[in-house]
Amino acid sequence: MASPVHTIESPALWTRDFIFTTLANLFLFTSFQMLIPTLPVYVEQSGGDELAVGAVIGIFTVFALLARPFAGKALDTLGRRIVMMIGLLIFILAVAGYYWTTTVFFILSLRVIHGVGWGITTTTFGTVISDIIPAQRRGEGMGYYGLSTTLAMALAPLFGIWVMGKAGFGWLFFISALLAIASFLISQIIRYPSLPDSTETEVSEVRSRLDEWVEKRAVFPSFLAMTLGLTYGGIVTFITLFGKEVGISNVGWFFLANAAMVMIVRPMAGKLFDRRGPVWILLPGAFFTVAGLLLLSYSTNVPSLVLASLFYGVGFGAIQPTLQAWTISRVAANRRGAATGTFFSGFDLGIGAGAMALGVVAKAMSYAAMYRVSIVFMGVYLITYVLYLLKQKEHQKSTRA
Repeated sequence: MASPVHTIESPALWTRDFIFTTLANLFLFTSFQMLIPTLPVYVEQSGGDELAVGAVIGIFTVFALLARPFAGKALDTLGRRIVMMIGLLIFILAVAGYYWTTTVFFILSLRVIHGVGWGITTTTFGTVISDIIPAQRRGEGMGYYGLSTTLAMALAPLFGIWVMGKAGFGWLFFISALLAIASFLISQIIRYPSLPDSTETEVSEVRSRLDEWVEKRAVFPSFLAMTLGLTYGGIVTFITLFGKEVGISNVGWFFLANAAMVMIVRPMAGKLFDRRGPVWILLPGAFFTVAGLLLLSYSTNVPSLVLASLFYGVGFGAIQPTLQAWTISRVAANRRGAATGTFFSGFDLGIGAGAMALGVVAKAMSYAAMYRVSIVFMGVYLITYVLYLLKQKEHQKSTRA
């Protein structure tokens, strides 16, 4: 007589707290993304030159990067709720403050505060969602959660430009602040898990002062995220100027098509990660990213631009959430805050460094050539990851022996 087949039910993913955390993240990112294409215009109208416009991005990125390690440590010691409240209040204060700024100096000063708030809140949201998602469905959950970010990236910039043109900067900052307040209010009804207990083994692993701020097990996937961020920095910073160079007037199609593809790919990549592991996503994703960059460099019209964005969207949409899920799966529960901070620091560093390094390349060559050069970063990604896989294989052989 055949024995009955027992099926193991997957733990629930779409819980109350998962939905509220994803929704709060959507409002936060919408508030943030509304200001990306509009703040440079505000700086120009306030008397700023090209240097000031560049500083708007640079100062923000630097202080977000600096805030992340502190946020990660605080999350693992003070708890999730208090850090979330502090980060969102700082973020709201900065966004609301733009309403009263009249000089470039005060705008740049607020960018410091805004960057700190952004660094704290995004690190906190990433940590909280990793607490909430069941370990067996981490890749899938990160994929769905990431859709809130992607949706904001696709629609909020267009919405921000529309509000700026129709109602002015006062309403722009008011609506952005309201969205951030909505994120804060929703975050108050999330049931935050208690801080994980630290076992003696986990505590003993923190050997140096640096280990308290940077999670060493997160460094390798964070390095891969940095290489991806290097290419992304070149796209978000220079795609408009590239469009002018090759005669494409509306480069917004790139972001819309890219975001649509990312939304399709993320959940599928997440499920594949849960079933087969990261290698099945990280290697194919790299080749799609390379193809997207190469196609972009030869784009001369909207159809070719959209085709490039679809390929890049597959690569980016597969790699980024997979690396984040892999980062969390590599660390102890009581180090998730530090790991999330390390991961986003690597990604932010890549975006900032990519914008600066590729800007030098573009000045010396062209924007089209710049995108071809940026493929080198994905080459570093592939070589590094393949060497890691070979090392892991050798380690498994020696262990069996």
